[in-house]
Amino acid sequence: MNLPLYWIDAFTSRLFSGNPAAVVPLDSWPEDSLMQNISFENGLAETAFFVPVSPGRYHIRWFTPSAEVDLCGHATVAAAFTLFTQLGVTETCLTFDSRSGPLHTTRLPDAKIELDFPSRPARPVAPPAALLTGLGATPIYCAQAEANLAVFATAAEVRGLRPDFAALSTLEQYGTIVTAPGDDCDFVSRFFAPRMGVPEDPATGSSHCVLTPYWAERLGKTKLHARQVSARGGELWCEQVGDRVKMAGHAALYLRGEITA
Repeated sequence: MNLPLYWIDAFTSRLFSGNPAAVVPLDSWPEDSLMQNISFENGLAETAFFVPVSPGRYHIRWFTPSAEVDLCGHATVAAAFTLFTQLGVTETCLTFDSRSGPLHTTRLPDAKIELDFPSRPARPVAPPAALLTGLGATPIYCAQAEANLAVFATAAEVRGLRPDFAALSTLEQYGTIVTAPGDDCDFVSRFFAPRMGVPEDPATGSSHCVLTPYWAERLGKTKLHARQVSARGGELWCEQVGDRVKMAGHAALYLRGEITA
């Protein structure tokens, strides 16, 4: 079969920055093994697959090169961007049914795509030894949700980390978020997920489900401007709304193609 493929840079308005994701629209679900093989072949942090359910509603799944995941922000932005700009969808709001429940996605007037995701506050913990080894530095605060959260005093410390990915891959949580106050934004972060085949993710939506409630409480504000300070970089606008997190960002089309499978 021939399948369409779109390659989108998410959480950026410029090509060659943000987080690249592949998007594969489907009419019906193929075997899981085919989706996993496509994701491995793409070699990107995430490939999103979606199937239409009804007008404005889709079932979405996300795969890294090595596993299916429960939630992915940047590939959801990429999927919505593909529908809005490449596939002729005229609705302003879309709903993606996922392993993490219904995810509502809106195209804003300034062309940002806004996600409505579950908030995932982290609970304070003593930093695990493997985390300290893996980061090669001691955070001022450590907490855990589905991922580890390590807070540093300055953005320079976060930028300067050179992780030991082998050590981080031994942690129980699927990934590690590092963060600090920003110089020209509310906060900065990086995200490492070597267990999932993604040593460092360039710009991560799901990590901001943990970051937003932390920084909203710490800074005493619900609307936050964030930068992910990976080599490629990413930019998000986040809002804490009850038990939900809204996060918005731009996207850019890099490639249109076709998979022969």
